[in-house]
Amino acid sequence: MRVPAPAKINLHLRVGPPRADDSGFHPLLTWMVTAGLFDTLTFVRDAGRKRDDDHARADGSASIFALACSDPALPTDSAGNLVTRVALALADTLSRVGEGSTARGAMRARETGRVSAFLNKRIPPGAGLAGGSSDAVATLIALNRIWDAGWSREKLSAFAAQFGSDLSFFFTAAADDGSAICTGRGEVVRPTPPPDTGRWAILALPKFPMSTPAVYRRFDEMNLGDERSIIEEPDFAGWSKLPAAELMPRLINDLEPPAFSLRPELGEMRAAMEKNFGRVFRMSGSGSSVFSLCDRFDEAQSLATRLRNEMSVDAIAVEIAPKVTWETAAT
Repeated sequence: MRVPAPAKINLHLRVGPPRADDSGFHPLLTWMVTAGLFDTLTFVRDAGRKRDDDHARADGSASIFALACSDPALPTDSAGNLVTRVALALADTLSRVGEGSTARGAMRARETGRVSAFLNKRIPPGAGLAGGSSDAVATLIALNRIWDAGWSREKLSAFAAQFGSDLSFFFTAAADDGSAICTGRGEVVRPTPPPDTGRWAILALPKFPMSTPAVYRRFDEMNLGDERSIIEEPDFAGWSKLPAAELMPRLINDLEPPAFSLRPELGEMRAAMEKNFGRVFRMSGSGSSVFSLCDRFDEAQSLATRLRNEMSVDAIAVEIAPKVTWETAAT
């Protein structure tokens, strides 16, 4: 089974002060869309290989699930990769159920033998594009089918929420138009129309990653959280009807100042892009990727070429909220 995993872009991201309950979470108000940059996961049942301790890693993963990746630098164990972590968690949850469709899933997981997954990685880690979260959601969707667990999309989404705030968005994006307003810590997802005309983006991808925890720590050190910013919601539906040149100046990312404080070269790159191209650029998530919306694909493609040639920045043109088929027939 082959499953695509799209990137996401935070078009608009407001961040409140950390909660007073010691959870460390920051309440968010963000408009997120999927983007036409994809990782791909391929899942294969290892015929004849059953669960046994002879093949188990220290974390037990190799006995029922094994992950390999096109990027040799990317860890594939449960400690370092969210795909393996959610796969093992799902297997463990299924093993503890008693009846119904989930019981059939538990039996199927035991009888299937090991499932091997190969991750073709194109979404750069540490870019604010949630590639890891998207990969994890693709994995849960695939294993739910392979193991015949029978979980609804809502049940999968609720299960996934414990592993990160972005995962719930991808379940909603898969069922709707790839565009949603996310609140809470990101797990409360409300579909909203994607940009009507600004359906293309130029996406600049610096060579260095950004650490999300480090950016949030600097955000708190700079005392930037404002409760009003997550309460006073703009007219997102109205914004979606604006052409790209009118929409971009309205978009805000509260994590830009701390990210630029940690990596001044990122802020300098964004400023140079705005000066050279005469248009607004915004950072996605906690960085390091930077984007600008366009009304036409040829415009985005031309800007990406200029960025590569004139500024030596890796850049691509991507579709905003592309149609994504998560469940793909076996190939």
